[in-house]
Amino acid sequence: MRRIGYGAMHLTGPGMWGPYPDPAHAVAVLRRAVDLGVDFIDTADSYGPGYNERMIRLALHPYPDHLVICTKGGLVRSGPADWAGLEPPYIRPVGRPEYLRQQVEVSLQNLGVDRIDLYQLHSIDPQIPLSEQLGILSCMQEEGKIRHIGLSGQPGVSVEDLMCADAHTTVTAVENLYNIADRQSTDVLRHCEKYGTAFIPWFPLGHGTLAASDGPLEVVPYGVWVIR
Repeated sequence: MRRIGYGAMHLTGPGMWGPYPDPAHAVAVLRRAVDLGVDFIDTADSYGPGYNERMIRLALHPYPDHLVICTKGGLVRSGPADWAGLEPPYIRPVGRPEYLRQQVEVSLQNLGVDRIDLYQLHSIDPQIPLSEQLGILSCMQEEGKIRHIGLSGQPGVSVEDLMCADAHTTVTAVENLYNIADRQSTDVLRHCEKYGTAFIPWFPLGHGTLAASDGPLEVVPYGVWVIR
């Protein structure tokens, strides 16, 4: 892989809810991204919900052999204002094994595939033992419906979460908030580097605010950057 990914979340309606208002434009964006070298598409069943996965299928199916599609499940939403924190509940994890199995099957259908390249638990449900949440995903991996299993941070996945998860399955990837202005997940990144786990940053551009005229980059002098 070239390590160039595209997060497709915003190819939905306002508030990441409902269908994208201009489907032809969304299709063109996804196809152009792949033409430019993107080989990793990131989505989730909660984007839309469902519309985002189906848009990806419309634009890119049958998928090129080199293209990795990642989707996520285990997080439910209340409406278009919930991700803005304007209406309760904000978001809620649901890690019941029967629900996760259902959502994997729905994502398989939405994406038009027999096996999902990377399926991430979108949020760890504190009410359900992690062994049960990962256990059902491992079962579906054995059934050939999931290739790799990952963890996503809503809120962030911790090093302790990873160490606990490793007792139940092989975690191939972790997706946490991370960018040059927010590095709270640096310890998770270093853990992933040490153990060969893929680290996927979400909001790598700070949801667009990094480049804003009053954003964090405003105070950075021009010159050569070396990010370690």
